[in-house]
Amino acid sequence: MDQPATHNSPRTWLITSALTPLAIRLIRQLLAHGDYIVACLPPQEIEHEDRSAEFRELINECKSNRKDREGWKDRIRPIRCDSRVMGQCGAAVAEAVQIFGRIDIMLCCRAEAVVGTVEELSTNPATQNLVRDQFETVYFSQVNFIKAALPQLRAQHTGHIMVLTSIGGHIGTPGMSFYTAAVWALEGFCDSLAYEIAPFNIKMTIVQPNKEILSLTNKLIFSPPLPQYEADLNPAPNIRDVLSTVLNSNPDTYIEQSEDEIQFRYPKLPPATLDKLVMETVHALTAIGGHENPPARHIVGFEGAIAVKEKLKTVTEELEDFVEVSLAVDIFDSELKAEARKGRSEMEDTQGMGVGEISSGAGMGGFPGMGPMS
Repeated sequence: MDQPATHNSPRTWLITSALTPLAIRLIRQLLAHGDYIVACLPPQEIEHEDRSAEFRELINECKSNRKDREGWKDRIRPIRCDSRVMGQCGAAVAEAVQIFGRIDIMLCCRAEAVVGTVEELSTNPATQNLVRDQFETVYFSQVNFIKAALPQLRAQHTGHIMVLTSIGGHIGTPGMSFYTAAVWALEGFCDSLAYEIAPFNIKMTIVQPNKEILSLTNKLIFSPPLPQYEADLNPAPNIRDVLSTVLNSNPDTYIEQSEDEIQFRYPKLPPATLDKLVMETVHALTAIGGHENPPARHIVGFEGAIAVKEKLKTVTEELEDFVEVSLAVDIFDSELKAEARKGRSEMEDTQGMGVGEISSGAGMGGFPGMGPMS
């Protein structure tokens, strides 16, 4: 394994959180392809019997005598690792290299979501600590793994870092403000890091599925609600009610919102539902992972792409609406200023046309009138 793996040859993956339904289905695909897997297991999750049950089934499957599972047990290495601790991340990377010789692809996929409005997460020290915990899990844990792996990837002069976030990197969600903030922090870090590591032939890709892909396959933490934000008093979309409805469809995860207790659940969806929910993202990861020229960002799924397009369209329209305010601070006239004014004029002309006059034009990919989805 001294030579860099090509996209279609066996590769070594390091997966930073391997107990999720998405990660387990991905591992099956990778093992069937002939790849090598270092599967990192967060201690808090491996000790949760329900959360770790599916991974234990996978390991038993790898050890079985099934002909179509031959060799699997030799190509997967589970490692207990708390990614919030930098030293443990470094030890996991070292063990991966010792066992398999290199790391071709690192998938950063640790996630959990704190549910609560900004005010609900500011009521007491316990809820305030949830904010710190949110950043520890979504941001710092993945940054720790990336920092730990960089010396190895740089020495190899090759490698691919993939970071699984969500379209929350573009679109905010009421009731998940701090989850969204942590995702934006991670994506901003990755955008900057990509320029630093490019000279070492290390690639970076942010993969953005719909928010429910990670929300419904990872830990959900609910802060105590405030009555002022109940649906009948506040018109903002209530993600708490949406997630509670999903959890309450299974007696094992039923939750009744508490006014004074922090609660958490791991969603338990039927296997067929989980397959439908995550397999599109799994296929995207296998297709992009290790690609010679991977995208900097990949939005998974039709609905996610439409939602992001609509958000970018809104940003562009607001930029054009206030272009004169932006240009007012410029000291010197320039060609760019003239182009900016021209762009606004053209947009106003386009908006003044009839539907029939612009129906054949590009712009939103043929999806007019679609509002952003969260």
